Amino acid sequence: MSQDRIAAHFQSSLAGLTEAVQSNELLATTHTIARAVADALRAGNKLLLIGNGGSAADAQHIAAEIVGRYKQERHGWAAIALTTDTSALTAIANDYGFEQIFTRQVQGLARPGDVLFALTTSGRSPNILAALKAARDMGVTTVGFTGTKGESMRASCDHLFVAPTDDTPVVQQVHMMAMHAICDDVEQALTGAPKTA
Repeated sequence: MSQDRIAAHFQSSLAGLTEAVQSNELLATTHTIARAVADALRAGNKLLLIGNGGSAADAQHIAAEIVGRYKQERHGWAAIALTTDTSALTAIANDYGFEQIFTRQVQGLARPGDVLFALTTSGRSPNILAALKAARDMGVTTVGFTGTKGESMRASCDHLFVAPTDDTPVVQQVHMMAMHAICDDVEQALTGAPKTA
């Protein structure tokens, strides 16, 4: 029985990833996002990332790929996951409410020309939506990553990547696939290194 559940999860993951790969719209969106990140980093700006729960971990993962490296040896670029500073998160939540934990950090750390990755599988997280509004008001390029239930985020984002599923774990897997592809494309664009297969 447990093996059947495991196989079913593998199959649903494969179906979500396959549908994403076969979507010309998603591929075009991913290319556009990669260009926005590369342009920002090239100009000396930074990538900020936010998310809750598993998406918070994904935000940290991608920040590490940008600051450290993805596949190419090169100098570090500026990326900050706004999910990691426990003192800031708890102070802001305590003083202003959980809804403001990312907004206050965006207001303090973001500058015009930066890019904000906002990860929410549902597209309805109040703290994510509030931060997107603050970022747009500041001239930050806003990029949303969501699932099929999150189409309403489009109004808050300059670019929106919608994973073709509403199954939260699969949405997160599709997001990670896309963000890894973005890291690869950004490295190629900024270092001139050959694209990896």
